Amino acid sequence: MMKSRTIVSRVRINRTFPDYAIIVLLIFGGIVMLFPIIVICINAFKSSAEYNSFGPLALPHKLSFTGLNNFWQRANYPEKVWNSFWISGLVAVFAVLLSVLNAFALGIGRVRGRRWVILLIMLANMMPQEALLYPLYIMFKQIGLYNNQWAIVIIFTVIQSAFGTYLLSSVYGTFPKAILEAAAIDGASRWKILKDIVFPISWPTLNVMLVFFFIWTWNEYMIPLAFLLDNSTQTIPIAVSALSGDKLMDVTTTAAASLISIIPTLIFFLIFQRTLSKGITAGAVK
Repeated sequence: MMKSRTIVSRVRINRTFPDYAIIVLLIFGGIVMLFPIIVICINAFKSSAEYNSFGPLALPHKLSFTGLNNFWQRANYPEKVWNSFWISGLVAVFAVLLSVLNAFALGIGRVRGRRWVILLIMLANMMPQEALLYPLYIMFKQIGLYNNQWAIVIIFTVIQSAFGTYLLSSVYGTFPKAILEAAAIDGASRWKILKDIVFPISWPTLNVMLVFFFIWTWNEYMIPLAFLLDNSTQTIPIAVSALSGDKLMDVTTTAAASLISIIPTLIFFLIFQRTLSKGITAGAVK
């Protein structure tokens, strides 16, 4: 075993000029993608006077936490983080569960007209949110859930599960029938097949969906802005947008708000990065 590892370690990879060119382009692309975050980090720790004197690209001469302190106090940051985390977490869990149940019926249950059902779900998922605002407003106003966080949870659970159903139904449609038939012969019910066979095998894909649904819901702005009127119910994106007025905008405070608003999602992504990588790799191998 040690000998094989030594042989492998001595193998040299002969890279050609195109390989190095691709590496340089990837590094350049990474810098371009990180440039807005770098600018935000630079301006988040500046004072307004220093920003006006030296511009947005100059490094701060002295670290200033005025912008962070202003946003923390004006927006009640811990409350907004909890609201975003609570809404996004519930949507991610509920959307994944609903996607599994829908996809199991469409992909494995083989209901009649499944292709038309999947097509309608995909068309509904492609509909812009602007077209949904007025009907959703009327509906939730009548049932008494307007200006309630549960309205956002219900809306985005349905929206996210539409994409999840489309994705999982195609995966479950290629599920080995021999395994399902063997389980049915052994007396397993549909629920037992879903719980003990289908769900564990598709767990890597579900982890990927869970991470994406959480981040997508966290970044939503339009529908939460229209449905959450009370300051105590609003989310992080709404709190950041409230810093921009019609005639005046504190750039350093906005930069600080943008910086600390992405920290929770960054931590969430780093925690589930290994799970995300395993899920994508498992899907590729399958």
